[in-house]
Amino acid sequence: MIKNWFKNIGPGPLVAAAFIGPGTVTVCTLAGVNFGFSLLWAMLLSILATVVLQEMSARLGIVSQKGLSEVIRSEISNPIFRTLAIILILSAIVIGNAAYEAGNISGSVLGLEAVFGESQVSIYDFSFGIFPLIIGAVAFVLLYIGNYKILEKTLISLVILMSLAFLITAILTKPDLSEIFKGLFIPKFSDDSILTVIALVGTTVVPYNLFLHASLVKEKWKSETDLKYARKDTIIAVVLGGMVSMCIIISAAAIKTFEVNSAADLAKGLEPLFGNYASYFLSLGLFAAGITSAITAPLAAAYVASGCLGWSSNMKTKRFRMVWMFILGLGVLFSSIGFSSIEIIKFAQVANGLLLPVIAGFLLWIMNKASVLGKYKNSLVQNILGFVIFGIALFLGVKSILKVFNLL
Repeated sequence: MIKNWFKNIGPGPLVAAAFIGPGTVTVCTLAGVNFGFSLLWAMLLSILATVVLQEMSARLGIVSQKGLSEVIRSEISNPIFRTLAIILILSAIVIGNAAYEAGNISGSVLGLEAVFGESQVSIYDFSFGIFPLIIGAVAFVLLYIGNYKILEKTLISLVILMSLAFLITAILTKPDLSEIFKGLFIPKFSDDSILTVIALVGTTVVPYNLFLHASLVKEKWKSETDLKYARKDTIIAVVLGGMVSMCIIISAAAIKTFEVNSAADLAKGLEPLFGNYASYFLSLGLFAAGITSAITAPLAAAYVASGCLGWSSNMKTKRFRMVWMFILGLGVLFSSIGFSSIEIIKFAQVANGLLLPVIAGFLLWIMNKASVLGKYKNSLVQNILGFVIFGIALFLGVKSILKVFNLL
């Protein structure tokens, strides 16, 4: 049974790897430190929403043998709407991933620095980090090889490493299980926690993952009979990813007297309570979270750009490589020199806030088209779940945009 599942394992773990980046680790850390176990229900809601949307995305990819951005180009007949949709998607995914890539690499660097110390080197009064260059080189080699199976195996290994690291850290804190169950199944939130709830959902239900998943499943599976494997793969991977996020919240909730603003602070905060082991495991998890997202973000951007602009989505083509090289190069450059453009990140947040409900709405529309999916179109239950998630995505999008413009 387990051997059979491993044989049919697909892009699910890559999707989990993509949504658990340093941003997720930081948001979950702050949720645990500030609100204890009380926001675990928000993470549970996020996991359910992610499973529903990613299953639709995977089904679309297998049945149509097209990526989501390719379907958008072919199904929106009005040229004005099609152009607007393509501009919004390219802005949010390509520019957004370029903005967040420095954060992905920096997060991975934090994990390494917590164990090995600083990596800054100065040449002619110009200071830069060595670790970002190493992480960038690893990501470059894996993406340049352009072999889906090698990429898949590498990322699955890193996801398992990350999962074990955060799980062991959570166990070391010896949490109260009854409080964990209360936090999971009794929703509680206040005016103070509403933005953290939005952040938890927003960092898990990620627009670019819908594009990434639809593109990757057609690399793995070619037949509609494989849908059962894709569903199992999606559910197991997303639930595992959600459990990793919950373990971070649980670990952070153990800290009572230490000021924590980031995941690196969480490692320091756990040290006096649980010894060096907890901080080492956490650092290992943070490194794995950073490097997996540093690989999947440029990959997703390349798939999206190729689909939107009508290019080949073959990983070895020149245009495909140019896109991910551009994203990865910017990430390495900005993280090496410690540059973080707040304005670019704000733009990415606004674009993503707009994109999530737009893509969730488009996905629901396309999943009901018999001309695209035939008998595999959405059932009534899938539509009800989809519209509930669309409502949440719309609320989340409006709130995140208001937050960026300081109107909240």
